Amino acid sequence: MSGASADRLAALHSWHADWRGLRVVVLGLSVTGFSVADTLAELGASVLVVSERADEEYARLLPLIGVTLWTGPLGDADAGTPAAVIAHEPDVVIASPGFAPGHPLIEWVQAQGIALWGDVELAWRVRDKIVDAAGHPAKWVLITGTNGKTTTTQLTSHLLRAGGLRAAPCGNIGVPVLDAVRDPAGFDALVVELSSHQLWYLGLQTGPDPVSPHASVCLNLADDHLEWHGSFEAYRDAKAHVYDHTRVACVYNKADLATLKMVEDADVVEGARAVGYDLGVPGPSDLGVVEGILVDRAFHDDRHHSALELSTVAELAAAGLGAPHMVSNILAAAALARSLGVAPEAIHEALREFRLDRHRIELVATVGGVAWIDDSKATNPHAVAASLGAFTGVVWVVGGLLKGVDISELVASRADRLRAAVVIGVDRAAVLAAFERHAPEVPVLEVLHDETEDVMARVIELARGVARPGDVVLLAPAAASFDQFESYSARGRLFAEAVQNMVEEGGGADGDERPQPRP
Repeated sequence: MSGASADRLAALHSWHADWRGLRVVVLGLSVTGFSVADTLAELGASVLVVSERADEEYARLLPLIGVTLWTGPLGDADAGTPAAVIAHEPDVVIASPGFAPGHPLIEWVQAQGIALWGDVELAWRVRDKIVDAAGHPAKWVLITGTNGKTTTTQLTSHLLRAGGLRAAPCGNIGVPVLDAVRDPAGFDALVVELSSHQLWYLGLQTGPDPVSPHASVCLNLADDHLEWHGSFEAYRDAKAHVYDHTRVACVYNKADLATLKMVEDADVVEGARAVGYDLGVPGPSDLGVVEGILVDRAFHDDRHHSALELSTVAELAAAGLGAPHMVSNILAAAALARSLGVAPEAIHEALREFRLDRHRIELVATVGGVAWIDDSKATNPHAVAASLGAFTGVVWVVGGLLKGVDISELVASRADRLRAAVVIGVDRAAVLAAFERHAPEVPVLEVLHDETEDVMARVIELARGVARPGDVVLLAPAAASFDQFESYSARGRLFAEAVQNMVEEGGGADGDERPQPRP
């Protein structure tokens, strides 16, 4: 990249900067890619979107906003860089999170010395489009972790709103950060869920005003997305970028030492504090649990001698939030909310009203004394370990697309909680081998059906045959869904529908809790 181009990019740190004529290539056309293209078109940039395929609606809209679209194969290194990309002579390339570091296009961009951004960096650069009465843009709170990101993002937004702040969840949760930044309503805080993919791109920042959140947290760290990053070390390093340039509070999980190491190594704004949390008795700068009471000793003037009560484990359990990993997520969200001044009383009341999204340890029905639970969102071993840890007598529905992750340790560590396992998915061989080697005493049943419509009906049939009163049939696959289902939510929905069909066909007894129809 030329010095002049570098200087120009360095100056683009405001919505009101001169973006006109900037040559940009946008890689990927999904929700995020379209949001990037739409933003840049509004700013007057010259935009080329490059994608393997294009949704019909996006393809129709792009020309209307003045954006050029190119579609074709992108993953073949032998095919080389599309001529349209080279001809566009980009000043900057903005990649959607699906483009891994080893993708041929990403390697070409970096080899050419062209600036490479993610959508989050662009959103930060234009965050002053909407400001408050004092001229300040929304403060950012960043959330990542192998598991619990979405729940904690929703929780944090909920707590902030309860404290009187205008807050919006965005990022990897489904609403692009750019859409939140451009929302004419404006916000006091953006609660941004970030994937390891997005954080890898943040790690490339070179400008004078990098993303600098008010507060940040990495909830936990375990093997995931190794096929994207190439190694666990690279995955960990990407996650660690969540703490970069944090201004006020670096929140970390005391039960996961990897997150503490991230905070210790982070380059933060002077004065930023490390705030720990776990399920134990908290120290003077921590949040934790004392005799069943969630307390704050971090954001408290007398934190060396007393603590502020936030809620109780009993109250959370009554609201379906009592599982240990949920209590941990609540403590993390409370720490983030407290860093922005939300009162303990507001947090207490807000937690009484909060409910989990579907497909997260969701009770579908209790039939004949057996609880059928949908935790389809548990797509990696770390998430499943938490789910299995909350129950005993489990008929575990497991399997799918393993994403390069070995579940052997999970099987070995949770075998004592299992009544049986029902194995689904294309990677069944790896799952079966893990049970044979590490838990041979656990009965294992295999679903051979490959058709989506048949899988869950067979799962219910097999699980019903081995479950006993007091047991739990737990859909917690420890794997992605895309081998047999459109999404984890589709997988959970089909599981629930199969349970409902069982009840309607006479599988329940008087007094059983019937599942509610789902859209």
